[in-house]
Amino acid sequence: MTQRAEFDKIELYLIRVLHTVIVERSVSRAALRLQSTQPAVSAQLKRLRELTGDPLLVRAGNGMTPTAAALQLVGPAASLLQAADAIFSPRVRGAAFDPQATTATFRVAASDYMDPTFLPELVAQVHEAAPHARLELLPLSGDFDYRRALAAGEVDLVVGNWLHPPEELHLGRLMSDEIVCLVAQGHPVVRLAEGTGWTIEKYLGCEHVAPAPFSPGAPGVIEDHLASLGVKRHLAVRSAHFSLIPLMVARSRLLLTTGRLFCTRYAGVLPVRIVRCPAPFPPLTYYQLWHDLTHASPSMRWLRDQVREVARRVAGQPAPPAPH
Repeated sequence: MTQRAEFDKIELYLIRVLHTVIVERSVSRAALRLQSTQPAVSAQLKRLRELTGDPLLVRAGNGMTPTAAALQLVGPAASLLQAADAIFSPRVRGAAFDPQATTATFRVAASDYMDPTFLPELVAQVHEAAPHARLELLPLSGDFDYRRALAAGEVDLVVGNWLHPPEELHLGRLMSDEIVCLVAQGHPVVRLAEGTGWTIEKYLGCEHVAPAPFSPGAPGVIEDHLASLGVKRHLAVRSAHFSLIPLMVARSRLLLTTGRLFCTRYAGVLPVRIVRCPAPFPPLTYYQLWHDLTHASPSMRWLRDQVREVARRVAGQPAPPAPH
């Protein structure tokens, strides 16, 4: 049998099995998600291995892990499924997205750097506008590869701040914020900041606290910019729990460098002060990022509009144009 004849016998369901098995990293979980049986999915996996010439999933400890070839295939498989959905979905036949009726699951990966009220506001707005929808909020951390997750269809939208957002993704600017410093009320820099003694040298010499970066080994937005200036600060604490950092600052000599909006939420609640940052930072810009897989989806366009509206509201500023 020729290779072309073999290719012509590949049905869409086999592509769905390929995508699901790689994403779930388990034949049994893939079977549950596909509403199939484990022997049936195992048989399809065997066929996929023959077609690709690759094991696709290999044993790793007590579980399974995708091969390098499998990770390269998951994006194209998701694209094929998305294209098929665009061809055969009801919206092509004239049905519009109805948030009041949808039972869709929206998956958003977001940092809590922008504003501690942003995610609660987003949950409230989505729940009110789409009462039957499900919203899954995932953290942005060094262990979470958001670029792969977007390409694999595991997450629909990512919200965070980057100096240079990934070029392969669509983006919408949500807001910009001034970078300031948050310190305890009794911190020595409070008095320095009121005069002329608060210099970049004094700033770099302070004991700094910073959130964990979005990507493993990445320096983080603040470190990245300081490195471009040829300087480095004394980083005493790196915390994966950003929402707890203001409490750490209030009870120590640590200094947090982040957006004014975030700091303002704590200035009237904790014994902390906001002071200007003597280092020349550009504004901190927050974006929502999404993959081409979901770019044309009416439901995802609606979700992006909700994120944009909530960001505009919490920032108290006009909304930027929506990039559809």
